[in-house]
Amino acid sequence: MSSSDIFISETIGTAVLILLGGGVCAAVTFKRSKAYEAGWVAIAFGWGFAVLTGAYIAAKSGAHLNPAVTVGLAIQGGIEWSQVPVYFAGELLGAMIGAVCVWLAYYGQFRAHLTDPEVITPPKGEEGLVDQAQAPKAGPVLGVFSTGPEIRNAWQNLVTEIIATIVLVLAILTLGLSDDGKGVGPIGSLLVAFVVVGIGLSLGGPTGYAINPVRDLGPRIVHALLPLPNKGGSDWGYAWIPVAGPLIGGAIAGGIYQLAFA
Repeated sequence: MSSSDIFISETIGTAVLILLGGGVCAAVTFKRSKAYEAGWVAIAFGWGFAVLTGAYIAAKSGAHLNPAVTVGLAIQGGIEWSQVPVYFAGELLGAMIGAVCVWLAYYGQFRAHLTDPEVITPPKGEEGLVDQAQAPKAGPVLGVFSTGPEIRNAWQNLVTEIIATIVLVLAILTLGLSDDGKGVGPIGSLLVAFVVVGIGLSLGGPTGYAINPVRDLGPRIVHALLPLPNKGGSDWGYAWIPVAGPLIGGAIAGGIYQLAFA
């Protein structure tokens, strides 16, 4: 398979992944959405189906859709290390395209939400002044695009992402590779989707389970660039954790596979 085939397949597949995954976050977040406050179970299943759809679309390239999976497969031997940058580039571009599509699909909801006084008015202290200590570090719609911790503790947040990603990548590797050796087959993609749902329900509570560097970084970049009123900050101080954690987790999973199952 050529580098251009890999790049195009991963770009389109990851774009669909982020469109559907970010879309369910938007649907649950915005008051003017029919799925408003549908809850965490809806988000977990929405992301699982997003993975399934993106994986089927990007089957030609092995449907990594995730640099952590790419790293794990490279360590396992499923792909050549020379192909890794091509996968990374397609995955990041696709994630950004998908995030832009979420914004376009929910354009009216974004504007209505960000002009709601309940959303844009920061908390105030006893003297009527803004209490900076209580002001949110992230913008009011960043959760539609990227993850954030419920308790901001860098080492715990990092460990959570590492553990969750180990589960994901190890599951992918042990499901068995397709005939071309680059990823799981059609049935494997379905099973991986259920693994993602399980991770969301079991391990997603602390950090929102990025388990994918570009799932967080690409949309976070788009959030920073979009001309949205009153959107607030993009929380770049946290942004390294959902990138480093999954990459470390993917590498560890690849190592575990080589030691225990190869």
